[in-house]
Amino acid sequence: MSDSVDLKGLLGDLDNKVKIELESNPEVVEKGDALDIEDLPIEARKWFKLDDVVAVVADLKNSTRLGTGKRAASTASIYEATTGGVVKVYDRFNADFLAIQGDGAFALFWGENRYERALCAGITVKTFSVELSKRLEKKWPDAPETGFKVGIASGRILVKRIGTPRNPAQQEPVWAGKPVNYAAKSAQMAERHMMIVTAGVWKKVQANDFLAISCPCGNGPSSTIWTDVDIERVPEEDPEAQGKQLVSTWCETHGAEYCDAIMAGKRKRDDVTDVRKAMEQDQMRHALLVVEQQQKTDRSARRRGMN
Repeated sequence: MSDSVDLKGLLGDLDNKVKIELESNPEVVEKGDALDIEDLPIEARKWFKLDDVVAVVADLKNSTRLGTGKRAASTASIYEATTGGVVKVYDRFNADFLAIQGDGAFALFWGENRYERALCAGITVKTFSVELSKRLEKKWPDAPETGFKVGIASGRILVKRIGTPRNPAQQEPVWAGKPVNYAAKSAQMAERHMMIVTAGVWKKVQANDFLAISCPCGNGPSSTIWTDVDIERVPEEDPEAQGKQLVSTWCETHGAEYCDAIMAGKRKRDDVTDVRKAMEQDQMRHALLVVEQQQKTDRSARRRGMN
């Protein structure tokens, strides 16, 4: 037996709330880069604004097909191993907020060392993904190809707790802004075991030798571990769409050392002088090409205006 619902009254209440919301703006409280989730209001028309938040999204490839034909216990084991593992990674790198979304999870980082913590978390998820997939494929050889796809974005964000006022179980923070949205779009576009970051994130980490340049294993330090990528799901006119994709994972030899260095705030290495010079030259050439392209566009626009 179900309770009856006053549908007409419910729709009327909803419409009245929309009217109230649109007639006057809510209060926005500047929080800079410091926020305590417990302080988020539920009933007050008050939003908190953070100046810069880094969002990390991990999306599991072919997740909806992983449980097909398997017993419930096997499906549960897969989700516990995959999503549970990602949550543990986020926690170890001191995420300020994390949430599970279906077959994946996202984390938000703000405050001190937010980019370093977020990037280390993302790379760790990538590294975890490779071995995770091997184990799943070994146990279920006929299962669809899987693995985590990671996206990272950053920017300003508004947050408020929304839900049923008297029921904490029905309340969740809502994060309004580009970071979560763009990180999700980046993750969706990536291949498994890959990580895509938006242009703004890359600008923050490109000067960090431990993040931007590979370890000396193989052919020596190299900047080729990052490749240019157009994040097609992000609007083309938004500069954030000019992202970077990381193809490598933590090295077995140097991974732990580099991770510790990044988390400790270190940025410079003594073995990458030549690589840095080459990167700076490439950046200068790229900047000149951008200027030349803009000048061509401006000249073309002026000619069209005269015709």
